[in-house]
Amino acid sequence: MRSFSCWDQFLCMAFAQLTGRDGLRDIEACLNSHRDKLYGMGFRGQISRSTLADANQNRTYLIYQDFGMHLIARARKLYQGDPLALELDNTVYALDSSTIDLCLSVFPWAHFRRTKAAVKMHTLLDLRGSIPSFIALSTGKMHDVRALDVMPLEAGSIVTMDRAYNDFERLYTIHQIPAFFVIRAKSNFRCRRVKSHPIDKSTGLRADQLITLTGARTRELYPERLRRISYVDQTRNKRLVFLTNHVGLPALTIAEIYKQRWQVELFFKWVKQHLRIKAFYGTSPNAVKTQIWIAISVYLLVAIAKKELDLPSSLHTILQIFEVNLFEKRTIKQIVTEALKHESDTPVSNQLNLLDY
Repeated sequence: MRSFSCWDQFLCMAFAQLTGRDGLRDIEACLNSHRDKLYGMGFRGQISRSTLADANQNRTYLIYQDFGMHLIARARKLYQGDPLALELDNTVYALDSSTIDLCLSVFPWAHFRRTKAAVKMHTLLDLRGSIPSFIALSTGKMHDVRALDVMPLEAGSIVTMDRAYNDFERLYTIHQIPAFFVIRAKSNFRCRRVKSHPIDKSTGLRADQLITLTGARTRELYPERLRRISYVDQTRNKRLVFLTNHVGLPALTIAEIYKQRWQVELFFKWVKQHLRIKAFYGTSPNAVKTQIWIAISVYLLVAIAKKELDLPSSLHTILQIFEVNLFEKRTIKQIVTEALKHESDTPVSNQLNLLDY
């Protein structure tokens, strides 16, 4: 490993992500088939599956985590001018986690259930541009709500969450930042109505109230007033109850903020479909976290390239183009532009007109 740098390791793993390699032997064979081009691509060490396996297992994943966080900061600056679905001055985040299933016999350290192993990816997604603001990895047994202990929230921001994060002690910590939250209430929480605001039931609203918690424990954990909003989703005919500490926004805006939470679900779906984080090249905790962080870094690098180079396509299409053009000696913009160029619908034909006598 002394002659196989972190940069060589990153290039190998990024190559595997971009081209969808199945294993270490596949990575080694494909890269060595382009041996004369590797130096120009930045490789300096010899490509060997055993060396790559040792690096994934023994070289700490933290360097790739730090690089990923650096890319997150860079990408967020590029996308901060993108329009938000809501007309708000606040930064709006969606917090959720995604479970990556593993085989318990192969990954015993990631014990999740009696016959199942898993890794969780806790993500705080900036809804302006769908760029993750913070990512934390844990085993499947870690409860989602514990992610609130490490998620960084700036003053004045709004975070929307599902019922799994309904912990009033942690919600009160968010309130004291001060930041705002919009969360779906559990069906069994106890409260007392202090004041009701007028509503228009034709919009789907059913209640807009100021409340205080009355549970013996919850009243101590969150001693201040909360806002309770009841809303009926007319497309699904489903009643939803939200809790928030933001008293200045219209009730419909609060409901719309929660609706935007589904962007984080779309982010997880995109990452799982287009990056290799469901099949792993190593079985140790370090190897798994290294692969996930490099996969996230690849996503961010493509997002940065799309914005900085003004590439006229979706991230998925750009990844498809990169997959078959990794060793081309042309600029990224030229490769993508030429790949998307369509031929004329009226091609010139020099054939003889057979009906012309």
